Amino acid sequence: MSAKKSSASVTKLASSVLKDQNASQISKQLAGSVLSQANSNNQTSEAMENIASKALQSDKYSETTKTLAGSVLSQSNGTEK
Repeated sequence: MSAKKSSASVTKLASSVLKDQNASQISKQLAGSVLSQANSNNQTSEAMENIASKALQSDKYSETTKTLAGSVLSQSNGTEK
């Protein structure tokens, strides 16, 4: 189990993204992942790691999306292959 938790500032950001009708679907997915890890031992799935990684590498996503993606990845234990 991961002991990593979302910070208060990032959970507040995630909450506002989920309430924003204009937020992108990827932002909302990342926000949901951040919130699911806020006060639990939930761990980032490999699928969410891939989504977050792609968001960070792309120029088309906002700083908000990249902040959420960074938080999702920071809570990951990583996948070794």
